Amino acid sequence: MHDLYQLSSRKIRVPPVSFIDRIRHLGPGFILSAGIVGSGELIATTTLGARAGFITFWVILVSCVVKVAVQIEFAKHTILTGKTSMQILNSLPGPLWGKARWSVWLMLFFMVIKFVQVGGIIGGVAIILNIAVPEMSIAFWCFLTAVFVALLIFKGYYKMIEGFSLIMIALFTIFTALSLYFVQFTSFAFSIEDVLSGLTFHLPKEAVAVAIGAFGITGVSGEEIIYYNYWCLEKGYARYTGPEEDSVAWRQRAKGWIKTMYLDAFAALVTYTVVTALFYLLGASVLYSQGKIPEGYEMIEIISAIYTESLGPGAKTVFLIGAFLVLFSTLFASLAAWTRLFPDIFGQTGWIDFHDMKQRKRYIAICAWTFPIIWAILFVFIQLPVVMILSGGIVGSFILFLIVFAVIHIRYKQKHVHFIPDLKYDTFLWLSILSIFLVGIYGLVKLM
Repeated sequence: MHDLYQLSSRKIRVPPVSFIDRIRHLGPGFILSAGIVGSGELIATTTLGARAGFITFWVILVSCVVKVAVQIEFAKHTILTGKTSMQILNSLPGPLWGKARWSVWLMLFFMVIKFVQVGGIIGGVAIILNIAVPEMSIAFWCFLTAVFVALLIFKGYYKMIEGFSLIMIALFTIFTALSLYFVQFTSFAFSIEDVLSGLTFHLPKEAVAVAIGAFGITGVSGEEIIYYNYWCLEKGYARYTGPEEDSVAWRQRAKGWIKTMYLDAFAALVTYTVVTALFYLLGASVLYSQGKIPEGYEMIEIISAIYTESLGPGAKTVFLIGAFLVLFSTLFASLAAWTRLFPDIFGQTGWIDFHDMKQRKRYIAICAWTFPIIWAILFVFIQLPVVMILSGGIVGSFILFLIVFAVIHIRYKQKHVHFIPDLKYDTFLWLSILSIFLVGIYGLVKLM
């Protein structure tokens, strides 16, 4: 059984040199984007626009842009060392509780809370299916969705996950861009002045909670930075680099595959920033002016207005199909990532041997079937999809702080002598770190 996480000199490959060749090796960013565009863009972003109008557009853009430097620094360490995300967290300073450090236990605690968020996503899928086939209850569709996504991930391998994610993102992005174009021919048309008003860094008090949730969940969130390393490993960036050695050939390979990862992360950044902006502007122009806030079981019906008001009532069917695809792709990408993350956590705590492929596969299967059922139960019990999803965004902000601490440590305490970044890179990294802290602290102060 082939272990995609094991580094061996027999698996090394010469990295791509040209831009075109690097494009052929992109992939992890597609899965990352698929995990972002559902709960973050479709629901949290649209809800923020509906509550605040154009004035908080800056929150969304900052959320997308400022985290990428932290993401690539974290992923670079995985390519150089072959360490998984939890192995990196377990190398941080601090107390040990059993075999794992505080950081791993804290991550486990955060992820348990995140069950509520993904419960909201699976609920959103169920609501859409109930609108299409109302004869079946939302609870029925919720559990059917859980079984279906579990079945896909149970036998899902990296290439299938990557391909499915890419198709879903492309289709829904095109449809959303068309909707924004045609809204300009309706009574909800907006001007460039409206857009610029959202770049003044003003944050109304009544929008703070939603803004913090959106900041944690739009763009690349803390947990998605963690997920990204698993996809980089499975894509082969670390495996093709090979085990670390003091040689010119290894350093050249590492630099080549890191450059490929940079391009992959940048492509993902462009993708989810564009989609995020589209959703926000639709929410701010169509929903805010009508005072419609996506809430409860009416969430999907309300959000559908951003399409039907611009493309006409006939667009609702297309919207429901698109909304199903984008939410399901997020559910799909989330479960794929969770089935990697939790066995890794269990390995660090000593509950399983993560490097035993049979054990790892068994626990991936257990997680694939168990987690969706738990998500479905939580949604049927709570029945507040928007609140559930935004609460996960707030937790995601705390995860982001943990990742920032890890990135600072590996940058200055676990640095590779031949890979010390230049001043430009460090400046961008520290702008990213400071922006994350400043927005987080600003939001907390505004909440008080």
